[in-house]
Amino acid sequence: MDRPAAPTCSHIGMAVLILLLPFSFSDDRLVPGRPLSPSSSIVSDGGSFALGYFSVGNSTTAELYLGIWYNDIPGHTVVWVANRETPATNGTSSSPALSLTNTSNLVLSDSDGRVLWSTNITGAASSAASSTGLAVVLLNTGNLVVRSPNGTTIWQSFDHPTDSFLPGMKFRISYKTRAGTRFVSWKGPGDPSPGSYSYGIDPDTLQQVFLWNGSRDSRPVWRSAPWTGFSVTTEYKANAGGALYLAVLNTDEELYFTFSLSDGASYTRFVVTYSGKLELQNWSVNSSSWDVVGLWPPSSCS
Repeated sequence: MDRPAAPTCSHIGMAVLILLLPFSFSDDRLVPGRPLSPSSSIVSDGGSFALGYFSVGNSTTAELYLGIWYNDIPGHTVVWVANRETPATNGTSSSPALSLTNTSNLVLSDSDGRVLWSTNITGAASSAASSTGLAVVLLNTGNLVVRSPNGTTIWQSFDHPTDSFLPGMKFRISYKTRAGTRFVSWKGPGDPSPGSYSYGIDPDTLQQVFLWNGSRDSRPVWRSAPWTGFSVTTEYKANAGGALYLAVLNTDEELYFTFSLSDGASYTRFVVTYSGKLELQNWSVNSSSWDVVGLWPPSSCS
């Protein structure tokens, strides 16, 4: 990834999100037999992230999305959405529920039992006895994980991102299958459904990351400089918010990018915007807003 362009403006358009948070569970997890309804949420141990339901703007149809957002800052920034293409309907007589089944699947369904979204895990626990200790845990990194009774992670949201690249996440591509991580923008400021823009590693050469408008067969709107083959670490300074360390790692099975933050750094994320930009955003405690400290493709504000 190229060093970020220095943006000349840092205004970020925000949609109005309505979070349904009358109360929260006392811990950071779900277990079988304890579904998550629109009247509740779970919060990560440490308080950085929350998992729950939200609606966007002044929705008159009461469409609900299941998502993860920063819990302890204003602005309700959503970093992950489960049912991007199948919003739930919340009414006086019906509401969705998120349940952990004995087959280790996390399932979002409506009041009629219609499945809106699922983790689609196969070959896991299938009885009440074998599912003892099974849990879904929201980590303080923003990663939602399904853990087997022995503590093994069998599914995680970091492997199924939406538009946000968070610290600790692996932005990867497989040498064997050429399948890789794709970050896909929202369709608009009030529409979490998949948008036109996506960001991923070029499956043909494995040497560049592309920002596409449309399918991978379309001409990229931006591409990084070619990767030279070295496993290097790049450091970015995010204003007064600390340092960001971006690493490229190469194994026998895959190539992946990941990044971490220095101790005490404020929240930082890469996000693909609905307007076709890749932004490096850093939370400003002083202004209580997101600053854009990196921008691809580079541009200026008039």
